[in-house]
Amino acid sequence: MFGLSSPEMLMFGIIALLLFGKRLPEVARSLGKGMTEFKKGIRGVEDDMRSAYRDVEREVHRPRPDPAPNKDRELLTPKFEPPKTEPVATGTDEQS
Repeated sequence: MFGLSSPEMLMFGIIALLLFGKRLPEVARSLGKGMTEFKKGIRGVEDDMRSAYRDVEREVHRPRPDPAPNKDRELLTPKFEPPKTEPVATGTDEQS
């Protein structure tokens, strides 16, 4: 485990016991809870990334709607209508 042999693990245990004493179970418990919360957080981020990827995949592979038929386009485009009255002469045209 972690590339440590039995004597190294025993030495690590003795040092931990000396440092934490009676609080060792409490420290181990809080360390376990912290690791569990960390794993939950990582799992949540992974789930968010997967759902975002699925949304992008759906968007990319969604069929595009057919363009509007020509008669509908004609209704939407403005038409040019010539003025219904004759142009009014201004003073600038008569001077030339």
